[in-house]
Amino acid sequence: MNSVVEKKKMAKQQGKKAEYSKEQYLFWYELMLRIRRFEEKALQMYGQQKIRGFCHVYIGQEAIAAGMESAIRKEDCIVTAYRQHGIALGRGVTPREAMAELFGKFTGIVKGKGGSMHFFSAPNNYFGGNGIVGAQIPIGTGIAFAEKYKGTDNLCVTMFGDGAARQGALHESFNMAMTWKLPVLFIVENNGYAMGTSVERTSNITDLFKLGYAYDMPSEAVDGMSPESVHEAITKAAAHIRSGAGPYFLEIRTYRYKGHSVSDPAKYRTKEEVQSYQDRDPLKTTEEKILELGMASAEEIQAIKERIRMEVEDSVQFAEASPYPPASELYTDNYTQEDYPFIRD
Repeated sequence: MNSVVEKKKMAKQQGKKAEYSKEQYLFWYELMLRIRRFEEKALQMYGQQKIRGFCHVYIGQEAIAAGMESAIRKEDCIVTAYRQHGIALGRGVTPREAMAELFGKFTGIVKGKGGSMHFFSAPNNYFGGNGIVGAQIPIGTGIAFAEKYKGTDNLCVTMFGDGAARQGALHESFNMAMTWKLPVLFIVENNGYAMGTSVERTSNITDLFKLGYAYDMPSEAVDGMSPESVHEAITKAAAHIRSGAGPYFLEIRTYRYKGHSVSDPAKYRTKEEVQSYQDRDPLKTTEEKILELGMASAEEIQAIKERIRMEVEDSVQFAEASPYPPASELYTDNYTQEDYPFIRD
């Protein structure tokens, strides 16, 4: 403790001022780490063929889930697309429920029926996980309409990717949301590519937030590699929406380190481009900030890492030990003519 190096380090820490509390930084760090380790394990399990079908991981985009959760309420709703494991974990879905769902097991968040692309959790106000590109945009607009109809001050965060920003349903939803001043926060997670096509190749409008200007919707771009920036932008947008002023649109600029899905080698990107974003990795920069500000010691950070590692390993063991859905589940959770007798063949 009396070494010259340690004294200089302490002086450096004392000279810096934290933007947010220790609790806030640790919340962001733990959530981002949980998502990162879960997704890495999901890729490993997919390689072992224990997860089948489609699988789109959130590695690189974790700061969005972290900054968003600290800026909104649990009563608020979220609906998103299929790169959604991280958003679900942020909402409160447990790693056990999530991993079991990826394994197709009965203990999964939707009884093993949804798989990677279709998580859902009513207790957490999480409406998926939707596989059809852009389909969640009108769904989220409808959820916001329901909240306004019920007279709450809750909002619906409606998330989609840059590829879905080209869907006609977006314009219909934007128009409706502004006309009726619905409590909806539209977020495009712009990671630069749809499946493999860059934003620049799909439209002359590469600043996607400008799409909101046509509807006089408040719109802006956000640094998606910083949980602080995401938190601040969503806090501002949520206050606007809760005031009754109508929707808000954020283009959160982020990056996925992996391919579009597990089957995508991502050869359309240069190593230099990927590395430039990894140099700004939100998990790494947040950990460095926590250590520099003296909010936690290296030993405490290591303890967090070990706890989350064990949590993710436990989720795999839980999924492995869980049963598959019984055949009778084919006939549950379905719309039937008996439920809706006015529907005719």
